Amino acid sequence: MNPFKSSLYWRLLLWFCAVNLLVLALGGFLTQRFVEYRTAVQVDWAAVAQSAEQAYDRGGQSALADWAGQQRHDGVFIEATLFQDGQPLLPIRLPPPLRDALPDMLAANRSLELKPWRSEFMYLAVEPVVGADGQQRQLVAISRSHTRLPPQTREKILLAVQCMLSLLFIGLVGWWVARSVAKPVQALRNATQRMAAGELSARVDHPGGAARDELVQLAGDFDAMAERIEALVTHDRRVLQDLSHELRSPLARLQLILDLAQRSTDPAAAERYFRQAEQEIARLDRMTGDMLALSRMEGGLPGMERERLDLAELAHDGLQQASLEADARHIQLQWQASDAPLEVIGSPVLLERALGNLISNAIKYSPEGGSVEVSACVVDGQAECLVRDHGPGVPEGELTSLFRPFFRGSNASRAEGHGLGLAIAQRVAKAHGGEILARNGEGDGLEVRLRLPVAGD
Repeated sequence: MNPFKSSLYWRLLLWFCAVNLLVLALGGFLTQRFVEYRTAVQVDWAAVAQSAEQAYDRGGQSALADWAGQQRHDGVFIEATLFQDGQPLLPIRLPPPLRDALPDMLAANRSLELKPWRSEFMYLAVEPVVGADGQQRQLVAISRSHTRLPPQTREKILLAVQCMLSLLFIGLVGWWVARSVAKPVQALRNATQRMAAGELSARVDHPGGAARDELVQLAGDFDAMAERIEALVTHDRRVLQDLSHELRSPLARLQLILDLAQRSTDPAAAERYFRQAEQEIARLDRMTGDMLALSRMEGGLPGMERERLDLAELAHDGLQQASLEADARHIQLQWQASDAPLEVIGSPVLLERALGNLISNAIKYSPEGGSVEVSACVVDGQAECLVRDHGPGVPEGELTSLFRPFFRGSNASRAEGHGLGLAIAQRVAKAHGGEILARNGEGDGLEVRLRLPVAGD
């Protein structure tokens, strides 16, 4: 999986970037406040002005420039120079409003300390001083909040504050991210342990709220898997219970027949008992095969390949295969289909079995000498195969139970069987996205309709 397409990756990356930006912004803000309010040292502007004058007296403008550079390095001020007769002895950068107001301040010839920028921690200082030559001069300086703090110290404070904030915020956000990641993982672990202990109803229930990262998706996949496993195990248990219940009678009959054959002294009677035993064994074999087929239907058709098929052709082939069974009971098979192909997508093996079960069921319940009608056409945009017999039909109260495994209605005594044919046909229809409907025909008999989606182009 490409990590750049992972929502969890982008989630962690965005949080990491957000924390770093927050640390930078908040670190700078707090450092500035810390410097201004905790490391402030009141500047003696008279002494500073005297120091500037002494430097100028010693070496003129060049000495004054060296002095100003050293003061900036020590963090005393940002800009500073001496003014004489209203003119700066060194160039100084002043905002236009201050440059315009400065002549009046110099004319006042007194000590001033102003904060012209309310939103910033900057101060303007004007300090008169008398030189060794008797000239009146004035120091003009822009400082940071009265502070004598070297830039290197400021940088160290900023770095220390940012490191502490980084540790704090990364720890908090790391804890929150780890918690958000660990929550679905722990829920998955708990659900897995419960399932391993035999609690098949265990579910993760999608922890994580509205987040849809890979861990939450994994939790959803686990719930789907657990639900599927529970359904399969429940189904298998139900099938085994039903099968064990249904096998008791034929096994008991088989045991009785073999016991009678063993006790019989007449070879003809013993042969008759053995033929009955063979019939019971064949019945058990059919029942077991149908049970396995039903289990495979409800298990999701593993390994079954699907292809484009003609439903009418499959139904017609099934009708021909049932002709021997119908001829034995003198039942007439009638076929009707449209000329156009009735194409569906599905498994030929399973659909043949479903259609065969429907036709065989109709033949079994038809009276001797009767008829079974099979037709195939398109109804309401779906491929439909109709199988109708002219037997006794089914009581209305039993129609909804016809497709239940091992259900034997009140008319079951008219034909042999074990109640799996229609159940298998219904599972096949559902596995192919279709349905099976049953109703009593007009007058007599039962109509069973198998409907499947028509294959697209």
